[in-house]
Amino acid sequence: MTSIVKLISYSQASEDFEDLGLTDCQELIAFCARVSNPSNQLNSDTSEKLIKYLINNSHWSPLEMVNVCLEIDTTRDIARQILRHRSFSFQEFSQRYANPTEDMEFITREARLQDNKNRQNSIETNDSDLQKKWNAQQQKVIDSALEAYQWAIDKGIAKEQARVVLPEGNTKSRLYMNGTLRSWIHYIQLRAGHGTQKEHIEIAQACALVISKIFPMANSL
Repeated sequence: MTSIVKLISYSQASEDFEDLGLTDCQELIAFCARVSNPSNQLNSDTSEKLIKYLINNSHWSPLEMVNVCLEIDTTRDIARQILRHRSFSFQEFSQRYANPTEDMEFITREARLQDNKNRQNSIETNDSDLQKKWNAQQQKVIDSALEAYQWAIDKGIAKEQARVVLPEGNTKSRLYMNGTLRSWIHYIQLRAGHGTQKEHIEIAQACALVISKIFPMANSL
């Protein structure tokens, strides 16, 4: 499954402070962390070392000085997992107000096998015939759901009621996810590792890659 992550916005220094050398998120965090050490606030040579120390010793408040907002395109079942991270603020494509058959897309998903020893894990398979048949089964569900949805819309049924027939795992959605850099670090550390569903791991890794463009240390956390 292809998920798309894009940077919408992030905290930046104003012109007054940018002129002092606060040109990226790392310098902004280090500057805020040194609020009690004014004579050393602009020491960019040790910014990365300072931030690593803050993270390693759980001094998180300076990392709450920077916010990052990302756009995430994924399926609605994975979006439900993302929404559980309550330190973030979210906006999501609403099927109550918009027609997902016009504004979103529907996709089939990869066939993976159940891991009988670890319920949080699934196992990759190279069985192309199984994948082909699984795709066909999903497509039948999608086609049937779209037919039922369109019938409901044509009969004047409200979108908020018509949407109930749409399969969560095959229906794409779009999220705007906003949070502090502290929240993003925790999210990436938790969701980019073992125990997370593969599709969600890919999103967390994509988030880390996007955030690394404004916070280069993200790739090494």
